[in-house]
Amino acid sequence: MVQKKKPTTYAEAGVNIDAGNRFVDRIKPLVNQTFKSGVITDIGGFAGLFSLQAYMTKNPVLVASTDGVGTKLKIAFMMDKHDTVGIDLVAMCVNDILVQGAIPLFMLDYIATGKLKEETAVDIVKGIVAGCKEANCSLIGGETAEMPDFYSEDEYDLAGFVVGIADNEQLLDNSGIAVGQTLIGVASSGLHSNGYSLVRKIFFGKLKMSVTEYVEEFGRTLGEELLEPTRIYTKAITGLKRDFTIHGISHITGGGLIDNIQRILPDRCKVVIQKSSWPIPPIFIYLQEKGNINTKEMVRTFNNGLGLVLIINEEDRNDMVSRLKAMGEDAYIIGSVESRNKDEERVQFND
Repeated sequence: MVQKKKPTTYAEAGVNIDAGNRFVDRIKPLVNQTFKSGVITDIGGFAGLFSLQAYMTKNPVLVASTDGVGTKLKIAFMMDKHDTVGIDLVAMCVNDILVQGAIPLFMLDYIATGKLKEETAVDIVKGIVAGCKEANCSLIGGETAEMPDFYSEDEYDLAGFVVGIADNEQLLDNSGIAVGQTLIGVASSGLHSNGYSLVRKIFFGKLKMSVTEYVEEFGRTLGEELLEPTRIYTKAITGLKRDFTIHGISHITGGGLIDNIQRILPDRCKVVIQKSSWPIPPIFIYLQEKGNINTKEMVRTFNNGLGLVLIINEEDRNDMVSRLKAMGEDAYIIGSVESRNKDEERVQFND
């Protein structure tokens, strides 16, 4: 009698379809919390659908952005804490379209992992949902990819994709930036999601520290400080746009203050920033001192305590700072726009 061979299954290769289906069922009630007017499908289909009817303007423009969390995820792995990195994912995408003058409509996520661990994946989505609610953005779909041998079992990567809308006349194309205008810095919540390759090299390579180590300067453990979520500025920017003219906004991400501010400046302009005009959070002081990082490297790698920089009319500066503070944001007058000669640096710092 011929003995039948046991059939080979996808699960034996490391991909558990049943676990993936259970995961989708578990996150549905979470994701539904983000739905606002315009969402016309539930998650689990082949694509997410969103109606623009309620958001149509005279000359609508869709504004899209994609981003990830980067090696900040390594801290989440070390801490075995996964419910905040989703906030970072939303923030990095949403803040990039806010500075173009758009309001976020919907988002999709991509979670790639070596082995799907349901509890970890649900925690990730909890963070994404929290971020979407803060950003007033609907999570209408996504993809979870289980790829054995591509990622280690305990690691994953995240990507996000956001779409927003703006009227063409309301887009911030930076064409109104001119000499005499003022720079307003809006405080970050810490490192946000940039520079973590250098951060990890210093803390875990050079200093041999542990994520569980309590750091007096931070008032909490190193891991807690490093996992502080990126701030989302939707409410602040949408509130300001109703009453103020904003000529340009820079989201201070990779490239720090130097590269990100100069991205929005016309050739004829430079900005002069007063170094002492805002308080530098302890994490940046600690990194610079313990890591022996020079000042130029600091301002080109990290946000140094400023998540956004706005360029506005000089006469609005005090009112805008007051308004931001009333909305729960710390804000500072940090510099001005000046005329630039051809060979001058676009971003300069004064003591």
